[in-house]
Amino acid sequence: MIRTFMHAKLHKATVTEANLHYVGSITIDENLMDAVGIMENEHVHITNNHNGARIETYVIKGERGSGVVCLNGAAARHFQVGDVVIIMAYGQMTAEEAKQHRPKVAVLNERNEIDQLLYEEIAHTIL
Repeated sequence: MIRTFMHAKLHKATVTEANLHYVGSITIDENLMDAVGIMENEHVHITNNHNGARIETYVIKGERGSGVVCLNGAAARHFQVGDVVIIMAYGQMTAEEAKQHRPKVAVLNERNEIDQLLYEEIAHTIL
């Protein structure tokens, strides 16, 4: 059986832009993407800590070192500049692969700089 597990998370990212008139997606600083292993066009979930909104979209590379986290298209109606969000990417793997899997998590500061890089252990109680 193939199961879906989180493989990457940008925790406490601050929205820097919200562009209603762009065609969908989220733009993320490429340095942040690299830090946790998120790829361009990858499917991600984004939660808004300010209003509880949760969306799914795909990733566009943003300028390296810019700190950009921009919600594009319809998502801009649920995410405003200054909102704190969590961006999560998932991967599919077997139970055996999951036992060895350690997600990469970057905890960001208010300037979208990495304060801490974590490698979480997956709880194996269901495996």
